[in-house]
Amino acid sequence: MNGAFFVYILASEVNGTLYVGITNDLVRRTFEHRSGEAKGFTRKHGVKRLVDFEQHDTAYAAITREKRLKKWPRDWKKNLIEQENPHWLDLYDDVARP
Repeated sequence: MNGAFFVYILASEVNGTLYVGITNDLVRRTFEHRSGEAKGFTRKHGVKRLVDFEQHDTAYAAITREKRLKKWPRDWKKNLIEQENPHWLDLYDDVARP
């Protein structure tokens, strides 16, 4: 996963509070949210479940996508998640494995 940029969506639970973020290290950043190291919104609202992510080749592409997703209505984000992850499974273990 090196040399890539990721746009990711975290959820507090199925149909719960959502958070959209960007990182160049999906495993590290998701771990920070899960462990409470990431201060702010995700820690305050218990948003720890990795439910969707997209890989992009450039930071510009990832930032552009993140900004668009943040402007989407909640229902659109839920539909995006459910296209690939209909049961809102936590994908962290899948991406954290070597």
